[in-house]
Amino acid sequence: MATMRLEQPHHHCQQYVVVMRHGDRLDSVDRSWPSTAPRPWDPPLAEVGQARALEMGKHLPSRLGFPIHRVVVSPFRRCVDTALGLIAGLSAPDAEPNVVTGGSGVDPSKVKVSIEYGLGELFNDMAIRHPPPSPADHADWGFNIPEIEALIPLDTLDHTVKPVFNELPHWGETEPKARDRYLHTIHSLADSYPSENLLLITHGEAVKVAVSTHLEDAARFRIRMDYCGYAQLRRQVLQDGDALEVGEFELLGNHGQTGIRCLPRMPM
Repeated sequence: MATMRLEQPHHHCQQYVVVMRHGDRLDSVDRSWPSTAPRPWDPPLAEVGQARALEMGKHLPSRLGFPIHRVVVSPFRRCVDTALGLIAGLSAPDAEPNVVTGGSGVDPSKVKVSIEYGLGELFNDMAIRHPPPSPADHADWGFNIPEIEALIPLDTLDHTVKPVFNELPHWGETEPKARDRYLHTIHSLADSYPSENLLLITHGEAVKVAVSTHLEDAARFRIRMDYCGYAQLRRQVLQDGDALEVGEFELLGNHGQTGIRCLPRMPM
């Protein structure tokens, strides 16, 4: 177990991290959208994706069985839109009763939200369908964090968060490099907030990494996931005075997932 120092002690014995794929992207519904869009590499959610995120937010607390304290989001618009839908769903009056608090819905101001480059899309032309003309130039991508943060309700936005990555990856990122980036981001965020449960809204590759890294005999499976599919990770957090010991993450439940399928690979 790793040991860290805390300024203020907490008494949580377990920490949960939920790694979720974004909702249905617009260019998957409207194939003509990229041809007229000013930023075709950064599609928003389609209406069906917005509805999915809203419904997911309504039911998520009761399905998880533990509260979410912090939401960290990829800067891509489809992930930000998913976060906005989830926050709206969490606070909906007709949400399912929260098994943790016994009440309905969640006060969104109690959930803090921040943007993180480290949760961004696998940064190559296999994953990003319509890159800008000069993809190696980060200025071409137009990710302006203050503008993105302006979309988030002010009472949920947390300006105090120190990002794990301050910029986009280098263009042409390989899957192994992206895997390292995703794992480093997940663990760094968890270590930064060991007394909080986190919801990370990201892309399919990051969810795949979260599952395969913690799945026994992962090489035997092909991992497929739905929009808003998510994996649940859990680790032990033990406090002794001002020292905090954290265990290794484990994947929960039926492969620790909802909307994710671990399909056996066919023998060669």
